[in-house]
Amino acid sequence: MRHSGLFHSTPTEHSRPDPRRGSDAERAFRILKTVVGDYQGPAGIRLWDGCRVYGGPEVPGSLVFRDAAFLRQLVLHWSALTLGEGYLAGRVDAEGAMEPLFHLIEHLRQRRLAPGARARLAWEALHLPRTRAARGPGLRGARAHENSPATIAHHYDVGNDFYRLWLDREMVYSCAYFRDPAQSLEAAQRDKLDYICRKLRLAPGMDLLDIGCGWGALVCWAARHYGVRAHGITLSRQQYAYARERVRREGLEDRVRIELRDYRDLPPAPAYDRVVSVGMFEHVGVANFPTYFGTVRRVLRPGGLFLNHGITNDTGWTQTDIQQFVNRYVFPDGELAPVSEVQDAMEKAGFEIHDVEGLRRHYALTLRHWVRRLEAHREQALQQVPEPVYRLWRLYMAGSAYYFDEGSVGVYQILAGHQLDRPPLPLRRDDLYH
Repeated sequence: MRHSGLFHSTPTEHSRPDPRRGSDAERAFRILKTVVGDYQGPAGIRLWDGCRVYGGPEVPGSLVFRDAAFLRQLVLHWSALTLGEGYLAGRVDAEGAMEPLFHLIEHLRQRRLAPGARARLAWEALHLPRTRAARGPGLRGARAHENSPATIAHHYDVGNDFYRLWLDREMVYSCAYFRDPAQSLEAAQRDKLDYICRKLRLAPGMDLLDIGCGWGALVCWAARHYGVRAHGITLSRQQYAYARERVRREGLEDRVRIELRDYRDLPPAPAYDRVVSVGMFEHVGVANFPTYFGTVRRVLRPGGLFLNHGITNDTGWTQTDIQQFVNRYVFPDGELAPVSEVQDAMEKAGFEIHDVEGLRRHYALTLRHWVRRLEAHREQALQQVPEPVYRLWRLYMAGSAYYFDEGSVGVYQILAGHQLDRPPLPLRRDDLYH
């Protein structure tokens, strides 16, 4: 979507660097003017000396270069990965709202310069100071797409206190279900928990398995409000400890069991009336779809229901610079697929799909709540994690909000049961909205 010229830079006393401030600023100004070209959007650009290259004080967010050396590196080795690593290292900053900056990043990723212009840019950049490349806090000791304890710990074992700063009171780390954009995050997350239980048509005495149970919100909700016997499994040791203590604190030990277990190690016989997985599916990996869906089908009793809630994208997991950044710093085992590929894998595993619902807009709203809460608790967050980790989560969640809103990333709840089975479902969905 193209924006109007409302945020396009206009000449001011700060719109060009003062030559007395040094040749590096003058050269950086020329470079960025060429690189950005005719950009008109909601993001501004400023230099380390305060000069505005694009955007006035009214822009919601600005990219601020802290030194000339990083701009040199970015021009000579351009990618969104390089820019993200510079932000983690504090070489470039985001002032104001971060989400609008992704509009600028997409403009830069799609911009193509003629060979002559690229050569002139490189010549200009080579005359800027040179320093070592900026790198962020990457993952060591785990391979991408392996869905192992090491990859799970990298993301989820940052610390329960850190997550508590910006999640809702139920500690739900997946998209909420909003009645309208003004609804509170707390209420929307409770609505999501209840919506899932109603989609599964839970009833007292049923056995429910939650694969990737997180901090235990869904299993506790289902046991407390629907009278089921719930079994939650996770690979995160910190989530496991928190969820077990939560079960004890809420007096649900006779109805909820939490285990530190890989889904691939579940027992071979059908043992559950209902299976649910919310926000874990992104860690499975496309190559492991047959194992994942085959395992769920194996443990699901005849007449049972399975709800898979997971993030998808429109292209598959190609090696773009943004996806490389996500795998290096955020989700080492993260891999997304189009929803059509997910449904195809489910059907090949022996499932019949009963219901598919897209919740993309709900995730954009959820992420914006999380970013605002994280930013509001910045000082407390920095007591829990190093600044690069705080920056990483702010960057990752703001970017995710942008791409969910833009539409290239989605999230779907897919309700399924055994093929050639008699699903325990009404003919219409009216009961979900009572």
